[in-house]
Amino acid sequence: MKKAAVLVVDDDHDLLTAARILLKPKVSHVQVESNPENLMSHLDKMSYDVVLLDMNFKSTINTGNEGLFWLSKIKEKYPAIRVIMITAYGAVDLAVKSLKQGASDFVVKPWINEQLLATIENTLTENKNRDKKVKNSLLTNDGTPDLIGRSVVMDELQYKLEKIAPTDANILILGENGTGKDLIAQAIQKRSLRCNDVYVKVDVGSLTESLFESELFGYKKGAFTDAREDRQGRFETANGGTLFLDEIGNISLHQQSKLLTVLQNRYVTPLGSHQMIPVDIRLITATNVALKVLADENRFRKDLIYRINTVEIQVPPLRHRGDDIQLLAEHFLAVYAKKYNKRIDGFESDALKKLFSYHFPGNVRELQYSIERAVIMADQSSIRGNDIFFSPIEQQVEESPLETNIAGTNLEELERKAIKSAIERFNGNISKAAKELGLTRAALYRRLEKYDI
Repeated sequence: MKKAAVLVVDDDHDLLTAARILLKPKVSHVQVESNPENLMSHLDKMSYDVVLLDMNFKSTINTGNEGLFWLSKIKEKYPAIRVIMITAYGAVDLAVKSLKQGASDFVVKPWINEQLLATIENTLTENKNRDKKVKNSLLTNDGTPDLIGRSVVMDELQYKLEKIAPTDANILILGENGTGKDLIAQAIQKRSLRCNDVYVKVDVGSLTESLFESELFGYKKGAFTDAREDRQGRFETANGGTLFLDEIGNISLHQQSKLLTVLQNRYVTPLGSHQMIPVDIRLITATNVALKVLADENRFRKDLIYRINTVEIQVPPLRHRGDDIQLLAEHFLAVYAKKYNKRIDGFESDALKKLFSYHFPGNVRELQYSIERAVIMADQSSIRGNDIFFSPIEQQVEESPLETNIAGTNLEELERKAIKSAIERFNGNISKAAKELGLTRAALYRRLEKYDI
């Protein structure tokens, strides 16, 4: 409890004063707020462990159960935060309803100080036990974490992993390039019931039409010119284990049809054979394409989306992970200091300031390469600001003519038409369309989302 940060939201100023006096010596930080309209801005600025939230406010939301409204707002954006509802004696039924909607507990006012402290303590203990369970499940065999992060968004992601990993549900991992979708897939497999079985990864986005079937489904000797011997496909290789299909958003409609048939029937037929081979796999897929872009049936089959997307996981970009930037930087520093046999103790304040002020369009991958270069270039026992350089590749992407904010509506319309024309010309093949437009695939995906194409 000494390390906890608590936010108290109530329009009774006397109650806020009493709460501040009571909690200040008991917790690391206590913040009081009389206007619930400011609640979310507090949560955006700082990570809180517990929110004490009144059930009713004298506000424009005149429903009699305003607390439920704000509870839903908190849980929608920050589901890991524990919320304790504050209610008057006559509104206990409403408080019980709040428990069903995600609140951890409730207290009746006027409260007894010892009971309030006990309620907060119990809530924090429950949270700590959950986090400990998640943390222990996210360790490799040598005790090191395979997913680094303690930001709110990463806590939420790790909690979700704990829930879905032991199931056989098909999982779609969404996220920008460089966010670590591959690591998430591996983390799911390690925690799954198939953790001791085979794990097969395929970058399906890079497979041509001619290679797609032979690579995934296998072939028999003589099936085509270079088929000199029988070869097992990746589905068959992964039988009994986990199959991870990366860049699933980049395959053609024809390839999607072939894949859907296998997923529906649970068997493969190698090229040059009529034998149907049953397969038992746990499927994980990943893409950097936004789900609403995938939902366009001109580029991706909806029946396939439903088949691969029993549960979806959104991997947050690094710019949304706050202090995780320093945690990851320190991790990479230790890795590369050992690799290059250099003794570097940490980061100077100007180096940390430089890291935190950068937006990292290349996400964790860009941070990793930046720290590796910094370790190589460092002449001192610590990393300074001028040792850190960010990727010119990502900066070039940001400065691409089509990436620049265009003020003129007519120019935006021209851009939209050019992109749509390229997509149609190449039958939804993003790689070819991006090359035609002079963009990276990531930049083109941002355009597709921007113009809702």
